[in-house]
Amino acid sequence: MLKYIGSFALLALMVVSCKKEHFDDVSFVSTSAAAGKTSAMFTITQDNTGLVTITPSGEGTVSYDVTLGDTTKTPVTVSAGKSIRHVYAEGSYQVKITGHDLKGGTSTTTQALTVSYIKPQDLVVKVNVTNLTVSVSASAKYATFYKVFYGDSTTYNPEPFTLAMANQNVTHTYASAGTYTVRVVALSGGAQTTTFESTIKVAKPISLPVTFEDPNTDYTMSDFGGNVSVLVSDPAGGGGHVMKTTKPAGAEVWAGTTVGGAAGFPVPVPLKPNAALMSVMVYSPAVGLDIKLKVEDHNDGTHSVETDVLTTKAGQWETLVFDLTHTSAGTPAFNASYVYDKASLFFDFGVAGSGKVFYFDNLQATTLAQIDLPVTFESSTVDYTVSDFGGNASTYVVDPVDNTNHCMKSVKSAGAEVWAGTTMGGANGFATVIPQTAAPKMTVRVYSPAVGLDIKLKLEEHGDGTHSVETDVLTTKAGQWETLTFDFSTAAPSTPAWNAGYKYDKCSIFFDFGVSGSGKTFYWDDVKLF
Repeated sequence: MLKYIGSFALLALMVVSCKKEHFDDVSFVSTSAAAGKTSAMFTITQDNTGLVTITPSGEGTVSYDVTLGDTTKTPVTVSAGKSIRHVYAEGSYQVKITGHDLKGGTSTTTQALTVSYIKPQDLVVKVNVTNLTVSVSASAKYATFYKVFYGDSTTYNPEPFTLAMANQNVTHTYASAGTYTVRVVALSGGAQTTTFESTIKVAKPISLPVTFEDPNTDYTMSDFGGNVSVLVSDPAGGGGHVMKTTKPAGAEVWAGTTVGGAAGFPVPVPLKPNAALMSVMVYSPAVGLDIKLKVEDHNDGTHSVETDVLTTKAGQWETLVFDLTHTSAGTPAFNASYVYDKASLFFDFGVAGSGKVFYFDNLQATTLAQIDLPVTFESSTVDYTVSDFGGNASTYVVDPVDNTNHCMKSVKSAGAEVWAGTTMGGANGFATVIPQTAAPKMTVRVYSPAVGLDIKLKLEEHGDGTHSVETDVLTTKAGQWETLTFDFSTAAPSTPAWNAGYKYDKCSIFFDFGVSGSGKTFYWDDVKLF
């Protein structure tokens, strides 16, 4: 019996000890405070992220349920003394806070939350125009997005810039020339925006030939010295457009008009030493007026060349051709190494303005005809470019004994091949084939440095070099002109004979043939059929 009593006593002691270990005494609950005075503190970041920290508070509360007030449906539970963080879009919200106490009671309040974004600040926009294309870049503090309106429609090209991508370029090409307003709207994710506007003019730059008929080209002229130029209809009718230039009373004697702007033409004028020609149509009020054309490098005005032509018609159109190798007195000579990309016209040059009115049109580099027999080097419309080989060096020059005549100068440079020579024209030779009859004779005027030098003349078919014939003549005069006659019925030894079935259309001349170059200089002119 005592055994059982002892067991029960031990059990009772264990039970008592167990209750004390688990703190089952909850009598304090009955004395705890009820939930009340529930509220929340909102901390809103000012960086346009929309991040809000919500810290609930209240009396007697041990936890809270926070209904965020946006599209989030499920309340967020947070312990007393803790906070939650949530990202809101810009707007106004009703945030509901329910506090829970130990007795199971609650206390609820609703607070208004307003989240506003800072509008973009320090907006910087760069607008660059090239012909008909505009390039736009933008950067701004707090901006997350940009809309670019180009002014030719209501559409925009959105570019999702972030600060890491600031100053990216977006481009747009306009369908036609004109003046447009480019508008850039910077957005920060909120209602407020920052706007930039710029008015631009887009057009293709003026280029040769200048016809004044392309609606997408900017034909703005740059007048100086008192000239006044304006685009008008052709005074002679026909519906075309031309440039009208007035030299008003008081205008300088050097008053003129630069065709285009300060940057000149996008492509330089194609001028060569023996093909430095330009032409312009002019409608002059009188005969005998000096029209000056000047071309220059827009980057270096000292690289220039100019020449003059007198009008020969009044009250009607005429085409004036300017040979820029024949420069005006006291002005720089033509230099083939210069870049000529800017042109100016001077009307009634050297005379003070008196109100004379001129019209001009179709400014262009003159197209030169293909070289052909006879070769005189005197035509202003023929391309006298020659093709040297083997070490020869040829240039178009003034006759060494007659400054009214032009000829070709060929130097057989030191070290030049024994077969060095010069082909008249390019790879395609003459414009027409030499008549296919009996073997012809040809003459060439030659100015040789010595007597007894072998001058070889060779004819061939430009499409087949094996179809050729050549013959030689020795010089008989030194330091003066002589006419050498080449008879192709007598071909040079070991060379093909004349063949009437071949189409000879290419001609080459060899000076001091068979001898290596030593710097000898020859002049030659007037290549003709005998």
